[in-house]
Amino acid sequence: MNLKGKVAIVTGGNSGIGLAIVLELARQGANIVIDYVVHPETAEALEREVRALGDQAIGVHADVSQVAELEKLIAAAVDAFGRVDIMVNNAGVETRTSILDTSEEQYEKVMAINLKSAFFGTQLAARQMIKQGGGGRIINITSVHEDWPMPGNTPYCLSKGGMRMLTRTAGVELAPHGILVVGVGPGAIATPINTATMNDPALLKKLDAAIPLGRMAQPSEIGSVVAFLAGDGASYVTATTIFADGGIMQGSPGL
Repeated sequence: MNLKGKVAIVTGGNSGIGLAIVLELARQGANIVIDYVVHPETAEALEREVRALGDQAIGVHADVSQVAELEKLIAAAVDAFGRVDIMVNNAGVETRTSILDTSEEQYEKVMAINLKSAFFGTQLAARQMIKQGGGGRIINITSVHEDWPMPGNTPYCLSKGGMRMLTRTAGVELAPHGILVVGVGPGAIATPINTATMNDPALLKKLDAAIPLGRMAQPSEIGSVVAFLAGDGASYVTATTIFADGGIMQGSPGL
């Protein structure tokens, strides 16, 4: 795998899975635009880490739930590096609320950050890729819950289900331009969003028992999947989702 000279944007890139994606793309030689909305100090430290790997990086404060901010993000990448080759729509939130207790505000927040940002991130990146020529890769970080219900987290599941069809439909539409659109569906990952589970031995034991591989994934294991999809080895993969879930979606009590 070699992404030398490629330019990648990672939304929500200064924490969790996004941070791991940034580092793995950088290890493969890409120059990186790190989107963030909080903790600028973390983004700055990550920029330094990327540069230490021999690549270039810039941090950009952009609220990707707003189209104008996404436009700013794309423009910053072009201004700094001249092009966009890889767009990773990673930013996401959840409310852990059910259909009965989700407020309008909670619904709109999840849909704006998870789905709207991926839709317009895909649109704007694709327009730039078409303008510059040479195709490109758009990688949407979804979840096992694009296909697998999670009671008590309905808006999140809905947003990820929308990303599933965005990936498939945009992948078909953009294929004639040489732009591949692929989803990555993580299962349970050891990130801050799962801190409560990781800090509760009983809950963690229950979760691990439900995963055929017997453990949560590390963020770097998702980063490596994204780097593969961004490289030449995945040149015939589009309009689908690659699940990295330790087998949890196929788990069975064996009845």
